[in-house]
Amino acid sequence: MAKAPVTCEVRYRLDPGRIADFQDYARIWTTLIERYGGAHHGYFLPRAKPDGAGMSFPGAGDEGAGDIAVALFTFPDEAAYLLYRSKVAEDADGIAANARFAENPPFKSYERTFLQPLP
Repeated sequence: MAKAPVTCEVRYRLDPGRIADFQDYARIWTTLIERYGGAHHGYFLPRAKPDGAGMSFPGAGDEGAGDIAVALFTFPDEAAYLLYRSKVAEDADGIAANARFAENPPFKSYERTFLQPLP
C-alpha cells in the first residue's frame, strides 16, 4: 500500500434549487473527513468571474460550467484513507448523512478523481 498522500477531488453538478441542501451536505462531510484524520481543503461553489478576467491562452481554454462545485480533501496515505472509509460507514453521523441524502442527493451527479502532487 502506497505511503504517499491520497488527495481526492470531487466535482458535483449542482441542482440550482438545492444549494442550501448542498451546503448542509458539505458541512457534514467536512466534519466526517476531519474526524477521521483527513484534511479537508473545502467545498467551492461557482461564482461570477472578475470583470476583465480574460483567458490566459485564448483559443485553448473555455469558461467552465456555472453549475459545478468542487471539494478537495487529503489523507496522509492509502491506509488512512481506507480506515476513514471503514470508520465513517460505522459512524452515526455518517450513517445519518447517507440515509438523508441517499434517495435524493443535493446534486445531479458527481465524479471523483484521485490526485498526486507533482514532485
